[in-house]
Amino acid sequence: MAAGGVWVFKNGVMELEQEATSRKALVYVPANETMRSLAALERRLGSLGWERYYEDRAIVQLHKRGGVDLISIPRDFSRLRSTHMYDVVVKNRDQFKVVDL
Repeated sequence: MAAGGVWVFKNGVMELEQEATSRKALVYVPANETMRSLAALERRLGSLGWERYYEDRAIVQLHKRGGVDLISIPRDFSRLRSTHMYDVVVKNRDQFKVVDL
């Protein structure tokens, strides 16, 4: 995967300066609650009709009863990335949002 950044010369050597990465958080809108753990996210998704479908050491998958959608979430919540967050948002409109920290 290509890294983003800008190439600059420092002391005669070309180096890649990394762009500052913005940190994001997933927020449950009705309670204005930031999701800080897999358990908290599963609890909120469970109240919206999502249940565990598959799990292994790396991921947990949830599906919505009566639907075909799946949400994959890393078991290690510190590995939750914006792609996972937006997947939750798209499949639960008006319930979740992604914010910059």
